[in-house]
Order: sequence, then C-alpha cells, then structure tokens
Amino acid sequence: MTFEPIGIIYTPFEDPQATPRYPRMAAGAQGTIELLPKYADGLKDLEGFERIWVVFQFHKSTGSQLLVQPPFDPGNTHGVFATRSPNRPNPIGISCVRLVRIQGNMLCVADVDMLNGTPILDIKPYIPITDCFEVSRIGWFTGKGEWPPVDDANSQG
Repeated sequence: MTFEPIGIIYTPFEDPQATPRYPRMAAGAQGTIELLPKYADGLKDLEGFERIWVVFQFHKSTGSQLLVQPPFDPGNTHGVFATRSPNRPNPIGISCVRLVRIQGNMLCVADVDMLNGTPILDIKPYIPITDCFEVSRIGWFTGKGEWPPVDDANSQG
C-alpha cells in the first residue's frame, strides 16, 4: 500500500510537545494547506463548508507502541487504538479544522493541531448530519474532568 501526500500544511508549531492535541484545544491557531497544483480542481465547491476533515501523516512519529499512557489518564496504560497517540502502526491522523478561505490551491484553516510541514493525505467536508453522533459511552475517558484538560492544553501526543 502506497500513499502520496496531496499537499503540506504550514503551521506555527515546530515542537510536538508544544502543539495543541486536538482542534478544540487549538482554537484560533492558523495554518495554510498548500495542495499540489495537480489536485486544485478537487477543491471545487469545498469553500461552502465551515469545517473539513484533514487526513495526515504523523511524519515525526518515532515508531509504534501498542500500549500508551495518555496524559488524560496518568499512571494507566491503554491500547493505542483506544487513544489518539501519534505512535501508531500506521502513523496517520485526522483533524477537523475550520476552513477560513480558499485561494487557488491554498486553504487557510484555523483550529489547527498539526506540526509545521505535516504531509496531507486527504481532505473531506465535515457534514454534521453524517459526522456528528450523540454517544452514551466514552470508555476510559469517562469522568476525566473538564474539557479541554487544563494541564494538557498545549501538548501533542
């Protein structure tokens, strides 16, 4: 299986530890996705969406771990598939960012939680009637306190 990036995102975040962990923790953080020119036609009609899903590669990931200790649950380990850790068997991530505007093959986005230079693999529109679910179970995350966690508002992992 081979994937080639369709673009790259430029953000103010160079240090994985200082990068917001989720878009809700990155409120207002700006970035620019530069799509390769050959994919620019694929942006037709995307500008009407407020949010987009960005599929990306954790290009700074240092390998995979099957058991991890999330900062939201100190002292406890969980399976990597029950977390958002970047150290995964296939180092891919998703993020739902706010689309500010499109200029040619450049997408100005906000609420960015990705490192500068992150390779972009795909972009999809966020559609609330298909992408938003009410849930009654959130696994080990139940009872972890306020959101976003105050101690972890600016870390990546």
